[in-house]
Amino acid sequence: MKRDYYEVLGVSKNADEQEIKKAYRKLARQYHPDVNPGNKEAEEKFKEATEAYDVLSDSEKRTRYDQMGHSAFDPNQQGFGGDFGGFGDIFDMFFGGGGGQRRQGPTRGNDLRYDLTITFEEAAFGTEKEIQVPRQEACTECHGSGSAPGTHPTTCSHCHGTGQVKATQRTPFGAIQTARTCPNCNGSGQFISSPCKECSGKGTTRKVKTIKVNVPAGSEDGLNLRFSGSGEAGLRGGPYGDLYVVLNVKAHKFFEREGNDVYCEIPITFVQAALGSEIDIPTLDGKVKMKIPEGTQTATVFRLRGHGIPYRRGNGRGDQHVRVVVATPTKLTDRQKELLREFGEVTSDQQQMGKKSFFEKVKENIRDAIDL
Repeated sequence: MKRDYYEVLGVSKNADEQEIKKAYRKLARQYHPDVNPGNKEAEEKFKEATEAYDVLSDSEKRTRYDQMGHSAFDPNQQGFGGDFGGFGDIFDMFFGGGGGQRRQGPTRGNDLRYDLTITFEEAAFGTEKEIQVPRQEACTECHGSGSAPGTHPTTCSHCHGTGQVKATQRTPFGAIQTARTCPNCNGSGQFISSPCKECSGKGTTRKVKTIKVNVPAGSEDGLNLRFSGSGEAGLRGGPYGDLYVVLNVKAHKFFEREGNDVYCEIPITFVQAALGSEIDIPTLDGKVKMKIPEGTQTATVFRLRGHGIPYRRGNGRGDQHVRVVVATPTKLTDRQKELLREFGEVTSDQQQMGKKSFFEKVKENIRDAIDL
């Protein structure tokens, strides 16, 4: 029996989109097959979490799930679930209509999601990765038909190829006709008398496909890369679904990113701040020289133009913002303390602070008020 999707993700039924996304990403990272190679239990939990996220992250699907639970997506259930076949049944019930044929033709394959973790630098400048994607592929033995080579599916004798079986029930209100998915052919309208031995009649087999992923420069965390036709094989000759590669960018130990700009913090000495200096600054391109003007205050931010993240669309790059912090010296020698005391005696508070003191500002405000 399937677990409740909210329980699977560990969120409340009132959870918003961001909470659902955060919960799924946490589970995906924990149970991803790449992190747990050969662990069937982890693989099942990953699939379960992905299925839950697919429903709860889509507002329309979530509404249907909240109303009907798992039956909303069961093609064998009546009502508004599955392929919305319930509408036809409702009209048949009230108006006694014959209902059109609902034989299932080719069905597009499922889309797949793959979470790819890359470094800060790989996201900034781009990279190429090879990933292994487990998926259902069209059986090479029967070419997706499900029938053994040399044989072909036949029209289902139970539903005569319609994919539905109908029943008529007489009531005081007249005859009521209902239609259900044919249990003999599962709605396909075809019957396979000689199933393919390779795929057991399913038409698809489980394989691992190697796919090259070109991560563009300027990529950000959470970016979706779509690979058309790299999802799972369709049924009854239907087209392949798509693969969505979702990027997880590792945090950098030194840089922080905001848009295409990067930020960092650099400590400087009291002497460098007071007298000015030229220091080496780490950037994504290596070290560069940056001038510290005389009298620089702590928390001053300098800009290094063109040393940020490349723009993913178009040319150019963002900037790097360097915040300098004046470090207070510790464990001074007696001589150093003596020199600092002498410095303090010959220097006013305003000169030492590098800006007007609180009391000086108060005095200025009083003088301005008297002048008025």
